[in-house]
Amino acid sequence: MNIYLPIAEMSVNIFLILGMGVGVGMLSGIFGVGGGFLMTPLLIFIGVPSPVAVGTEANQIVASSVSGVLAHWRRGNVDFKMGGVLLAGGIIGSTFGVWLFALLRTLGQVDLVIKLSYVVFLGIVGGLMMLESVRAMVRTKSGSVATLRKLHEHNWLHGLPFKMRFHRSKLYISAILPLSVGVLVGILSAIMGVGGGFVMVPAMIYLLGMPTSVVVGTSLFQIIFVTANATFLQSYLNQTVDVLLAVLLLVGGVVGAQIGTRVGANLRGEQLRGLLAAMVLAVCVKLLFDLVLEPDDLYSISLPGGH
Repeated sequence: MNIYLPIAEMSVNIFLILGMGVGVGMLSGIFGVGGGFLMTPLLIFIGVPSPVAVGTEANQIVASSVSGVLAHWRRGNVDFKMGGVLLAGGIIGSTFGVWLFALLRTLGQVDLVIKLSYVVFLGIVGGLMMLESVRAMVRTKSGSVATLRKLHEHNWLHGLPFKMRFHRSKLYISAILPLSVGVLVGILSAIMGVGGGFVMVPAMIYLLGMPTSVVVGTSLFQIIFVTANATFLQSYLNQTVDVLLAVLLLVGGVVGAQIGTRVGANLRGEQLRGLLAAMVLAVCVKLLFDLVLEPDDLYSISLPGGH
């Protein structure tokens, strides 16, 4: 059953879009990521124009993240104070990112920048997470669990001013750290159509030193408002939000997030990170091939409609 998307100007199978929404919603609940790092490339793979995929996907992330946060909040796994600081940085970053997106679109470079951004960020983050996950699993198998080292090392960053106490995360660190992470993730949210969880989650664990149990819920809390801001600005300034596509993804995402939260509760930390890393790297490789491989028709100048 096909449906026409007015902004994307194409027809798609309604069940394919709903299924994609459910799958990405599950990722949101399991890993604490918005899922945009996977959904935006998937939309591009099925033919949705890159700017529309980015603008619309941010909207779906809001829905799946709300659903995921409610589930984690009931378990007490959300640090609202930390989330507020991350959110302040995220609003600044996403506002700047939408302006940058509009500039790149004017220059005609937005497609290339979106795909290159995915390849670079997914490659780095996926590689580091996979490496750490494999090491953790090897340590567990060899029985050397006795090495109770901290997840993050104290360096000059932890000596920065404006220190705040985050009781739920049991941290006393400079507010500049989470604020900077929020700004970076906000920019990524606007340019790449992602919640930024694939950067946010590792940064919260390894840079800020937050307990893994609190990271997922707090990440989703911040993602809700940052992506909502990016969606509004993309719609108002760039007109790249396809409401019909967004609604289909939204319905699937809400259902998937509830399933994912239950599944995630049964998996260990290193297993979660390993699975997420594998998916991140798979998407990165596919995008890299699309950029590098020679197109079928090198000099096609045909207009839509075949003229």
